[in-house]
Order: sequence, then structure tokens, then C-alpha cells
Amino acid sequence: MKTISKPSLNKSSNKKYFKKYWQLYAMMLLPIIYFIIFKYTPMFGNILAFRRFKPGGSAFGNRFVGFAYFKMFMTDSAFWRAFCNTLILSILNIIVNFPIPIIFAILLNEMKFFRFKKFIQTASYMPRFVSTVVVISMLGEILSPSSGIVNRMLSDLFGMQPIFFLNEPGYFRILYILTDTWQYTGWTAIIYLAAITGVSSELFEAAKIDGANRFKQIIYVTIPSIMPTIMVMLILNVGRLLSVGFEKVLLLYTPNNAAVSDIIDTLVYRVGMQNQNYSYATAVGLFGGIIGLILVSSANWFSRKVSGESIY
Repeated sequence: MKTISKPSLNKSSNKKYFKKYWQLYAMMLLPIIYFIIFKYTPMFGNILAFRRFKPGGSAFGNRFVGFAYFKMFMTDSAFWRAFCNTLILSILNIIVNFPIPIIFAILLNEMKFFRFKKFIQTASYMPRFVSTVVVISMLGEILSPSSGIVNRMLSDLFGMQPIFFLNEPGYFRILYILTDTWQYTGWTAIIYLAAITGVSSELFEAAKIDGANRFKQIIYVTIPSIMPTIMVMLILNVGRLLSVGFEKVLLLYTPNNAAVSDIIDTLVYRVGMQNQNYSYATAVGLFGGIIGLILVSSANWFSRKVSGESIY
């Protein structure tokens, strides 16, 4: 009697599996190529943080200097100002803009009028497709001290003098966070809305039988059911703590609000691109990346300990 060996069975099984699902692997090729070219290959440039670079010389620096650039930015007051500004802006942004999409998605899910619900959904998604440059331009027009609608209302209603909102340090963080709220609430809520629609209707029926009203159903059924999604989103947000929106900060940046608007990314841009000190800028950027890695790992560990949910 002829027997078939185990390796030949596995080989045949793998071949059939690949033949059946080759389209999925083909679709993965483009994202893999993207990550290799734009995410992993640039990592080799981090070697500049340990080598002195001179224009016209080797792309990977001319001389090994060890941790000289790391020691340099540790004693640089501009770095610590940018570091503190980045942390404050990111933490405030998470405190305000992390719960808002969750609340928005829950309220949207509770709406009974289908057409109104669809209108709100569409209206809230649209700002995500508006360029940051356009958003800041609109903000400039609305808050203009000469022709902006806000200053005109303040002047007409309260007799106040025009305020140059974009130039005042006290308004920078508020404007940054509010524009993020307007632009990303609807888009981020899609994730939570998808998670809510995946909750079993039997859980809601059971809650109704137990006498739970709509508010109690949200507290005891909806929120616990989407908690894994909330924790994953929180971990991802914590991981981006030191990489706030560079483009928006750069567009809102003025010499007057520099004390609160200068963040790590703008410092790297200014030192690297404008002052052409590439090695120093690379060291600062690498430090921010390492801190981000530590933060996301810590948040992941904490989430696994507290809720049993993690992303790896």
C-alpha cells in the first residue's frame, strides 16, 4: 500500500492554499513595498546622529562622534522648550479629542431618524478631506483682526478691540485643539461606530428585559463592548505623543507665539533644513522616536495588565 509522507502533504496543502488566496498576497505587495521604501529604508539615515555630516561629503557622515549630538541637545534650552511644548500640546489634545469621537459615535448610533443620521455622518466626515493648509487659511480669515467675523462680533456686541488670535501665545493651543476637533471627530468616529454596530443585539435585548433604559444600555453594554477598540486607539494615540501635527504647527507658527508653538518636529526642521545641521537634527528626531517607542510599549503593557487588551 502506497503511503504519502507528511512533508509532501504540507507542500501540497500550502500550494493549494496559495493558489486559492494568491490575490490577497498580491494585494499586500504594494503596502509592503511602500513600508520598505518610505518607512524602513530611511531608518539607515539615523546613523547621522552618531556621525558628523559635512555637505559634499559622505551621505552617512564623515567622522564618528558617538553621543556628542545627544549631549549637545540635552543642554540646549531650545530643545527642552520644544520637548515640553510637544508634551503639553499632545496631552491636552488627547484629553480633549480622544473622548469626543467616542461620545459622538455613541450619540450617532442612538439616532433614530435615518436621513438626519446620514446627513450628520456625511457632514462630520467631510472636514477630514480638507487640506490642513486650507483649514489654517480659513482660520486666518475667520479670526482676522481687520475683517474676521469673530473680531467683528466681539467689537459690535461687546465693544472689544480687535484680537490677533493667531499671533497671541495664549490662543495657540486652543486653536490647534479646536481645529483638530473639527477636522477629525467624524473621521475617527467611524472606527467606534463600526465597533458599535458589531455589538450583538441580544445584549441590548437582555438589558431591556432587565429594565435598563437607553443611558444604562450605553453604560453597561455599548461602552464595555467597544472597550477593546477604545484601548487600541488609546495605545496608538499615546505612541504618537511626540509627533503632533507638524504641518499645522508650522502654519500656525509666528515669532510671537514661538514660546508655546515650537515643538520637536519644528525644531528638527529649523535646525536640519534651515541651519543645515543635519546630524544634530537627526539626533533630536531619533530621541523623539525612542521616547515614542517607550511610550507605546508602556501603554500597551499597561492596557494588557488593566483590561487584558493590547495590540501585540
